[in-house]
Formats: sequence, structure tokens, C-alpha cells
Amino acid sequence: MPCGAAAGCTLKRILVTGANGFVGSELHCELVRRGYSVRGAARTAHPGRNPGSCMNEDGEDSREFAVINDIGPETDWTECLQDVDAVVHLAARVHLMNDKANDPLAEFRRVNTAGTERLAHMAAIMGVRRFVYVSSIKVNGEKTGEAPFTEADEPAPEDPYALSKWEAEQALWRISREAGMEVVIVRPPLVYGPGVKANFLRLMDWVNKGIPLPLAGVKNKRSLVARDNLVHFLVRCLEHPAAAGETFLISDGEDLSTPELIRAIADQMGRPAWLVRIPPRLLRAGAAAFGKQGMVDRLCGSLQVDIGKARQMLEWSPPVSVCSALKRTVEWYLGGR
Repeated sequence: MPCGAAAGCTLKRILVTGANGFVGSELHCELVRRGYSVRGAARTAHPGRNPGSCMNEDGEDSREFAVINDIGPETDWTECLQDVDAVVHLAARVHLMNDKANDPLAEFRRVNTAGTERLAHMAAIMGVRRFVYVSSIKVNGEKTGEAPFTEADEPAPEDPYALSKWEAEQALWRISREAGMEVVIVRPPLVYGPGVKANFLRLMDWVNKGIPLPLAGVKNKRSLVARDNLVHFLVRCLEHPAAAGETFLISDGEDLSTPELIRAIADQMGRPAWLVRIPPRLLRAGAAAFGKQGMVDRLCGSLQVDIGKARQMLEWSPPVSVCSALKRTVEWYLGGR
């Protein structure tokens, strides 16, 4: 149900932070395509990478950018928030494998917690009606057992990044209660798609190079979310009245084991999947000896989310299948990026 400016929606101008990023660039374009007036906040005043078209109904790329060099407790968002009806806050200090900060927790809190609180406080003062915050499934925890995570679970953040996101969520609910601004929290798992980096890109490199992977014996299940599905859901969170005041877990709705994911990537590449069977307990023991336990935990452990609330409350279903999303991602990878 499109609800952009062309359709006369009361939410007409949207601020997207992190608008040059992996998710933000595509969300910025999608909102323009739907007829919204969109302002992107980013470190540079020009579009970042984006594989798609950003044309509105008049055939124009109407994206607008405002430069924000740093996010923290003293950031001045006044220019960005002028005449804005809603905010989608994607910009964040992301989880780093080898964090060089002297005090990682303090830095995560400065950007993700205090920075988010500052933006939301100014947004409320300037009359923003709805604030959509992209948090992380890591707020729920690092792994699941027999049951998937749900929105009703007690948060259990384990690392500085997840803790800073959880604290930001609490600050947003406090501002919402005090100022009346509508808040929506979205906690996605790993996001993939054309332009993906980090662990997912590394996995594609391994498959493409034919590196034998000792994961044939892994029997886990993990939820992922394609960027297209996440963007579609974020638009739904802007448009649907029932989203206000709610937290949502989101995924593709098709959970895969690590071997299934590797085989699916290999199939899209037209390559064999070189999987070797080594007991997971031996993998973990070897990883611990070399300081790689976190990587093995992500490859061998389960992390599932239940998206039933999003399906029922917002009448939402993932529009893109895992197969289609992986196909697009692999095409981008093989195309030279």
C-alpha cells in the first residue's frame, strides 16, 4: 500500500541516516521511487554505491543529502530535521572483529546510544511524528536453542555493540513516552545482498576459490535477511499505523543451515561446494586454540528469529525469496563488484 507524497500521505518528507551505506542507499532510492521527499544524512553529500535506479515518477533522481561528519551526544541535526515528518535511523558504529578503540564500549555508547538519543530528542522537539530505529538481533542474544527469538524474549546483549543498541532502544522509549513521538524498533539479523561486505563476502570468497570447508557435519539453523526484504519492511514500518510503539524481529522467513547456505551459494556460482565432515566440537576446540572461536560459533551455532508478529500485525511477508536474493548477490559478486 504505497503512501508516498504522490499518494497524499501525511508522512511526506523522510530523513534517512546512513544514506550512503549498504542498506541506507537502497532505502533512500526506494522511498524516492515511491514518491516520498527524502533527505539523506551521510558523511558525504553525494550518493554512495547503489545498483538500482532512484528515479521518481517524473524521471528525476530527487535524492537530497545533508552532511553529518560525526554522530554523538552533541551532533547538531537541525538542518537535517527541517520539515521532516519521519526518521529512519540506520547510521551506527558497527560491530568490529578487531576493534582498535581503547574503550570499545565507550565509543559504541557515544555513537549508538548517546548519538541516537540526541537525534531522537531533537526530532521530537522539531515535530517529527515517527522514528524508525534499526537496531540488531544481537540485542536478543548471540544464539538460539530449541526456540527462535521473539519480541517477547528478555534482551540479553553480550558485547559492547549489542549493549549500546539495547541502551539506545531504552532511550527511544523514554523519549517517546515524554514527547509523544511514535517509535518503531527493528532488529534484523545478518543482512546480505549486492554490495555486502564482512563475513558474508568472506564466505563467498571461500566458495569461489574452492577452499574445502570443514562444515558438512554442522546441523544448525540461521535466519538472514536480504537487503531488499529489509528495505521493504522499513517502508512498511513508516506507512503502517500499527507499527507505532512496537518492536519487530525480521528475516527472510526461510532459515538455512550453514552447509545449506554454502551449497546454495555454490549452486548460484556454478561451482561445487567443497564441504568436509569434521565434528563441530573439534572445530570449536581448534578455533579456541587459534583465537577464532567467535567465527566458528557463528558458522556452527543457531540463530533463528520468529517473524510472526510482523506477518500478523503489519500484514507483511518477505517479497523476495532466499533463492532470488542469493542469485542477485552472486551476480554482483561475479560481475566484478
